[in-house]
Amino acid sequence: MFCHVAPRPRNAEATRAAILTAARERFARESYDDVGMRDIAGDVGVDAALVSRYFGSKEDLFVSVLDSCDNGGELMAGDRGDFGRRIAHEVIYEGKSESKLKGLLILLRSIGSTKAMELVQRTGNERFFNPFAAWVGGPDGAVRARLAAAFIMGMTVSREITGGFGLSPRECEEMERRMAVILQDVIDA
Repeated sequence: MFCHVAPRPRNAEATRAAILTAARERFARESYDDVGMRDIAGDVGVDAALVSRYFGSKEDLFVSVLDSCDNGGELMAGDRGDFGRRIAHEVIYEGKSESKLKGLLILLRSIGSTKAMELVQRTGNERFFNPFAAWVGGPDGAVRARLAAAFIMGMTVSREITGGFGLSPRECEEMERRMAVILQDVIDA
């Protein structure tokens, strides 16, 4: 007697999302050069050809992963006159975002790969630095945007590496105040 078992319903969007999540996890843990399409497919339990069908090449998948991470657009949300205070408060006090940390790990793991760095630089310029420089404005907007972004990233990495700043509440308030002034000066200069 033959029993017919209905095939598992297919959900292309769920499969695509699972592949993207698995790729984000892989690229956050391993360097670009060490991650293969088969590895990602295996993490999801699909054939590598399906990964290629949804995303194309490994480069295209990596760019999709970069696009899925926070791109810093929140820096430009809100009142420009309050930029320094708003961002300093976030860096000093707000908890780490899983998406931001994954994105940061992917960026750091990409440093050793020529191909990954090319993709990071291109997408970083398109998705973040060019819009941020335009938002900052002025003839030296790109310079000021890079300075602000470097300061913010440096403070964020420092916080994560050290598990916080290890400062008293009063010292954190003072650091927030000084960081706010510096950031606002960079943006308004």
